[in-house]
Amino acid sequence: MASADKRSRKRRPGAAPAPRPPRTSAKPTAPDPNAGMRRGYARSREKDEAVRASLQPIAPGERPWPIVVCAVLAAVFAVANLALLAAGWEIDGEDPPVVGTLIFSGVMLAAAIGMWQLRYWAVLGFEVLLGVTMVGAMLSLLRAANAAAVLLSLAVIAVTFPLFWLLIRQMARIQMPRRPPPRDRVG
Repeated sequence: MASADKRSRKRRPGAAPAPRPPRTSAKPTAPDPNAGMRRGYARSREKDEAVRASLQPIAPGERPWPIVVCAVLAAVFAVANLALLAAGWEIDGEDPPVVGTLIFSGVMLAAAIGMWQLRYWAVLGFEVLLGVTMVGAMLSLLRAANAAAVLLSLAVIAVTFPLFWLLIRQMARIQMPRRPPPRDRVG
């Protein structure tokens, strides 16, 4: 019986034996399980860089419309809450807490003024309030008992989600360093 190494094979007469591949001590490498994830992150980084390159800082005196809309909305909420408090508006048959209403109105007024002046902290704070309001409206859909509650929740989501999304790019523009205007070159 021949050993496994020296098995005989039929060869054509005069044919040279096939060359064997050289032996290496390195083990074959297994495919990298994270290679796909790395490619995805690389593509994402390229897209981010492209978006950053396309952003222009906010010019002096410029007020992007999403920030103006949010500043006006915050001012309306501040004034409306103060007006309702002064008019003696009741919530579920009870007077609203005066301190809480004053604090909320103060925060909304500060946000309105800060956004009008293009302050990053004000836009970021209002962005957080929009996000919390949007999540609260989404969760209230789970407990909506009638069509009016569903419509109110959907209306709040329809207002907060686009504003939330549009403020993200504006915050990036506010953070960008100011670039000097290009000089006119005369030939």
